[in-house]
Amino acid sequence: MSITTFPPVTGQAPPLPPQGSAAKAAETKLRSPSASTSGIWIGIFAITMSFAAFTSALFVRQGSGDWIHVVLPRLLYVNTAVLLVSSITLEMARRAYGNIQEREAGSLRTTLLWLGVTLAFGFAFVAGQYMVWKQLAAQGIYLATSSNSSFLYVLTGVHAVHVLGGITGLLRLLVRMTRKQVTLRMSSVANTAIYWHFMGVLWLYLLLVITVRL
Repeated sequence: MSITTFPPVTGQAPPLPPQGSAAKAAETKLRSPSASTSGIWIGIFAITMSFAAFTSALFVRQGSGDWIHVVLPRLLYVNTAVLLVSSITLEMARRAYGNIQEREAGSLRTTLLWLGVTLAFGFAFVAGQYMVWKQLAAQGIYLATSSNSSFLYVLTGVHAVHVLGGITGLLRLLVRMTRKQVTLRMSSVANTAIYWHFMGVLWLYLLLVITVRL
C-alpha cells in the first residue's frame, strides 16, 4: 500500500496589505495619470460641441431681419491679450514644477510665482469681460436687445464661466503646492495647463466669430 506524503506546513501567514506610507505608495502606483488626462480631453470635447452648437444656431439665426452689427468695445481686445499672456505664464509655472521633480532648488518658489501671476491674469480677464458688458449696457445693448446682442452675451458669458472653472483648478494647484509636503502629481499640473490653454484657443475662435458675424 502506497503512502501519500504532503509538504510540511511552514506556518507562515499570508502577506498583509501594505500599511501607512507603503499603502499610499501602492495606491499611487495603481492610479494611472492617463485616466485624469482622458477626463480632461472628454471635457474639452464636450465644451467644443456646446460652442459648436451655439455657432450653428448663430449662423441660422443670422438670417432674421433684426440682425444689427454691434460695435465691440476695445477692451475686448485688451482682455484677449491678457488671457493669451496668462497661457505663457502658466506654461512657465508648469516647466518650473517639472524642475521640482528633478530636485532643482528654488523651483517650487518659481512655480508659485508664475502660478500667482497666472491667477491674477485670469481674474483680470473675467473682470475685464464684466466691464465689457457694462460698456455694452451703457450703449443700450442688452441681452434681449436683438438676436446678435443675445449671442454676444451668451458666448462671452458661457466662456467666462468656463474660465472661472479653470481659475478654480489653478487655486487648487496653488493650495496643494503651499502644503509642507508637496505630493502633487505632474499630470495634475499638465492637465490644468491643457484646459487653460484650450480656454485661450476657444476665446480666439469666439472673438473671430463675434468680430465677423456680430
